[in-house]
Amino acid sequence: MSRIGLKPITIPSGVEIKINDNNLVEVKGPKGQLSENINPDMEIKIEDGVLTVGRPTENKKHKSLHGLSRTLISNMIIGVTEGYSKTLEIEGTGYRAAKQGKKLVLTLGYSHPVELEDPAGIEIEVPAANKIIVKGIDKQLVGNYAANIRAFRKPEPYKGKGIKYAGEIIRRKVGKTGK
Repeated sequence: MSRIGLKPITIPSGVEIKINDNNLVEVKGPKGQLSENINPDMEIKIEDGVLTVGRPTENKKHKSLHGLSRTLISNMIIGVTEGYSKTLEIEGTGYRAAKQGKKLVLTLGYSHPVELEDPAGIEIEVPAANKIIVKGIDKQLVGNYAANIRAFRKPEPYKGKGIKYAGEIIRRKVGKTGK
């Protein structure tokens, strides 16, 4: 049995959920609106403010979709009520970030500054020159955009220079020994 798929989701107050015929789940909340197509085989029911996801058979495909479907719906509910955020830290001499209107400008040791336009539904904050906060209601968009920013200069193992997630531990290597 799927432990995650069997967990019921309690719907918080202020959140509206609509389920169409094709299992298109639309979630409205105080922070915005999200929608996701859930596999039509999955059985989604709302009773007394509790949402449950069921599967029609015990075959491998339905078992793997059971927990995924429940988690996608749960992530949408959390997104429209609380939102998601990822914090990135920049380490290295001369490496910094700045916000210019709707653009994020990164100085990462290249011959030119890297400029990124803010995508729709995502908010970028730069509280300090070495800190970037990516916020939004869609967990997948926030994670992808944070990963794209990090990909411009991944942390290297010798000095730890680059862009890393807050709390990420970089495995360090010993440099050359001078003989």
